[in-house]
Parts: sequence; structure tokens; C-alpha cells
Amino acid sequence: MHYRQDMPIKLQTLRVSVVDQLYAALRMAIIDNALNPGTQISEAEVALQYGTSRQPVREAFISLANEGLLEIRPQRGTFVAKISLQSVMDARFVREAVEADIVKLLAQTPDAALVADLRAQIVCQQQLVGGSARDFMEADEVFHRTLAEGAGKGKAWRVVVEMKAQMDRVRFLSSMHFPVDRLIDQHRTVVDAIALSDLATAEHAMRHHLQGILTDLPVIKQERPEYFL
Repeated sequence: MHYRQDMPIKLQTLRVSVVDQLYAALRMAIIDNALNPGTQISEAEVALQYGTSRQPVREAFISLANEGLLEIRPQRGTFVAKISLQSVMDARFVREAVEADIVKLLAQTPDAALVADLRAQIVCQQQLVGGSARDFMEADEVFHRTLAEGAGKGKAWRVVVEMKAQMDRVRFLSSMHFPVDRLIDQHRTVVDAIALSDLATAEHAMRHHLQGILTDLPVIKQERPEYFL
């Protein structure tokens, strides 16, 4: 099992449980391909890498397997799962439906403080252009979560998060291959429509934003066929 040098070596001393920290660290490593599809990983090696016992590693593995990110094969070992195209398409479908309604809700009664926050985030996103794909993905996640929470739909967002792991893997590859300026411009269009109470434009802009993966996916699959089922 090989890790990139920028992966955390030790878990931080936080109130978050060791299992949750391991889950989050391994999940991100899978999503951003620090652990490539098909890579075999072991409880013992991960425990040593993160300075913990094997029990929390085992629990994190089970959670990741339930999310479709790991395959636990009896008598053979644990492997990073390949990307499921069906799961990507299902997650995109659900996410588009949820987020299109979220931006329409926000556009009905625009909140000036929320709009200012979102615009400040877009400025920060622009500063990430040309940098780490992981940093941009994290900023993008905050942006979409802010929209959901601003509309009072934090629970709906958590449902989306639970099913979009495979989609995130493709989105990470997309952010490595295609200019993120395009995504930032789409964010800006969504926020401008919300600020103007333009429900139709807000909905259309969000749907267009999330449908980009339909164009990117065939290109990525052709370049990295070994990553996909």
C-alpha cells in the first residue's frame, strides 16, 4: 500500500473519535486517488501509519465498504473499490434534484448575509486556481453545504453526502483534468441569480453546473479505464 507524502501520518488529538478521523482520512485518500482503485490495504499497515490499534481501522473499513469505497473480500483482503458508473449517475440525479430546489428556495427570499458569504467563498475559490485539486474540492464542498444550510436543508445535504462518494471521485479527477475557472463561474452565476430573486436562472444554473459531469465522465473513463467497473 502506497501513500502520498501529503497524507497525514498521525491522527490529530481532537474530540472526534479515532474511527471518525480514520474514516475521513481514508475516504479522502480514496476520493483524491492517493489510494487508487484496486489498491490492497491492510488493517495492520493503516494502524501503523496512523499510530492506532487495529480495531478502529476495522470499523472505518466497514463504514467505507458500506459506502462502496472499499471491497472486503474474505480470505483475500481489502481493496479500494473501482468507481461504479451506476452509483455516479444515481448520485448526480439525486443531487441535482435536491440542489435545484435548494437554490430556488434561497432565491425566493434572498439573504444578504448569505449572499455576501457565498461571494466571499467564490473569491477564495478563485485564489485556489492552479493549486491543489484537493483544496478546491474542499472549498467546493463548503460552498454547496452553505447553500443547503442557508435554505434550512442541512439534513437533505447530509443525505446527498452519504451517497455521492463515487461522484466525488469523478469530480476530483475532473478538477485535475479541466479548468476549475469554469466551475467557479458557474458558482458565481448561481449566487447572482439568488441575489436577484431569479428562481428560474438559479435553478437552471445549478442543474447546468451539476450536469457537467455527464460531459466530463466519458473523457475521464477513456483516460483511466482501469479506475472503473
